[in-house]
Amino acid sequence: MPAEQRDGVIQVAWHGAGRFDVHVRRHAVRSDQPRDVGGSDTGPTPAELFVGGLAAGVAHCAERFLRQRQLAAGVGVTARYGLGVCPGRIDRVELSVDAPGLPEGLRASLLSVLEHCALCTTLRVPPRITFDVRQAVPGSAVPAAHEPYGEPRPGRAGSSAPPA
Repeated sequence: MPAEQRDGVIQVAWHGAGRFDVHVRRHAVRSDQPRDVGGSDTGPTPAELFVGGLAAGVAHCAERFLRQRQLAAGVGVTARYGLGVCPGRIDRVELSVDAPGLPEGLRASLLSVLEHCALCTTLRVPPRITFDVRQAVPGSAVPAAHEPYGEPRPGRAGSSAPPA
């Protein structure tokens, strides 16, 4: 059996307004913004996906812990988070783990495992993040008749003049 690939590539493609499709291996997840901030609300926001990914990672770790000890399966995780504004960020995440059939004597062990899951460790020891801004492929830019976040502007195509 070949070794598991540890590094990966994720591609994100714009689909109009605030809609983006996140492509991971053979899967696609839609990300969008709520209607009140110009999106179409066709998927979770990037912040929601981030917190959801953290909660899913914790759920996987908890489920693996239970399975290794031959305990009942069926972990659930509820994530509550807050958004900070200066600077804009997720400023708190509270994770509640429901582990059916977990003996009280294993609670501290499970908590220790969860605190050391890969995603929690990544937040405590942040990765190096780099950016490479490249010239867009010709023809891929948003036409001049459209705002970056939505429908064509009122008035003439390419004009910001109000409709007559």
